Amino acid sequence: MTAVADRITGLVGALRAHGVRIGTGETVDAARAVEALGLADRELLREGLAATLLHGPGQRAVFDPVFDLYFPRGVGGPDGAPADREALRDRLAQALAADDRAAMARLASEAVDALGGYGNSPGSDGFSAYQTLDRLRPQTLLARVRADVRGQEGGGAGFADRLLDDEIRSRIEEFRRLVGAEARRRVAERRGRDEIARRGVRPTADRVDFLFANRDQLTELRRAVQPLARKLATRLAARRRRAARGTVDLRRTLRSSLSTGGVPMRPVLRRRRPVRPELVLLCDVSGSVSGFSDFTMLLVQALHDQFSKVRVFAFVNRLDEVTGLLDHGRADPDGLGARIRAEATLTGWHGSSDYGLALGEFTERYGGAVGPRTTVFVLGDARTNMSDPNLNAVRELARRARRVYWLNPEPSNRWGTGDSAAPAYAELVEMHECRTARQLSALIARLLPV
Repeated sequence: MTAVADRITGLVGALRAHGVRIGTGETVDAARAVEALGLADRELLREGLAATLLHGPGQRAVFDPVFDLYFPRGVGGPDGAPADREALRDRLAQALAADDRAAMARLASEAVDALGGYGNSPGSDGFSAYQTLDRLRPQTLLARVRADVRGQEGGGAGFADRLLDDEIRSRIEEFRRLVGAEARRRVAERRGRDEIARRGVRPTADRVDFLFANRDQLTELRRAVQPLARKLATRLAARRRRAARGTVDLRRTLRSSLSTGGVPMRPVLRRRRPVRPELVLLCDVSGSVSGFSDFTMLLVQALHDQFSKVRVFAFVNRLDEVTGLLDHGRADPDGLGARIRAEATLTGWHGSSDYGLALGEFTERYGGAVGPRTTVFVLGDARTNMSDPNLNAVRELARRARRVYWLNPEPSNRWGTGDSAAPAYAELVEMHECRTARQLSALIARLLPV
């Protein structure tokens, strides 16, 4: 039982390391679930632990591969000599046609053993899911599996064939997941589960660096904008209520204390009537920074009702207002970036970012958008391509605005390297490292004015 307890605590620790909030009570519930469900039915155990430890379906992407490490399907490699590649493809086609998940799991183990190993030493811990799938190429079996299924079921082509193709693709994707889990398990047996759970499991989209997020992760982040905005709006409303309380009104407090013998039992506060602030965003939409800017623009637009006015400007080396495009973007967040690049004037005679030119253009053309009630957020990596950073424009922006914050998606240890003018800008305005959606939401909750 001690070994099972160690696996549960290891599983919980790995999930916590990936940002899943799990308390002591939930850990105890997980142990009780294992005791009640037993270890015989692995998929039943998976669902039981997921039900006790997770708070939403979005956390399954982390939970499932971590569970596979701490409660693996088996140990070691398959018995017998490694299978031949063509024999594996033949058996895989049969398993996919029959939708035999048990056979697919066995084939995943054999494929990793036969095709996924690398390294020359006997104790090598090298097993690669990518190498396995590259050599086996399961995606090329689609037509063959379709023919096998059609031969079993009969019937014609057309719409039904398209549905069948989608089903076969989902089975192939499941096999790819099984190969990934098997490769991680084999490596974990040699290098330790805890290390592989920490380094070998893809983090949730909100913990991925904006600069390295792929298209699927950025799409997932865009879907998370509205729920995140609701949470942030609640926090902002609470901050606004606290800010409205004001300081103690000594005169009215003393007058009120007469009813309690001169003891000020109930302090009277001066009621403030704060005016909702204005917000301006200046967003670099060039290169890898664009995903960060797009997500932040969508998030701020979703919080639009918290401010009296929101204006958004995008730039590469020319600057243009895109507030109207962002309003339209509510219906199609995935198309926002492409629409901005197509309809706004963002570049001049070259396509590289030029912060000095863009910031100077903002102060000249749109300086009236910034006043004493305005908070400005600049989004970008501050890499000027060796052009003039135009610090005077930033000084003028800081002079006019209530506050200016710069959110930089690059790690702070890279500021000032190469063509980065981040240290120079950071001397004039408050600059924050903002690499992930989790960091961004914390900064937005703390920095947005009330």
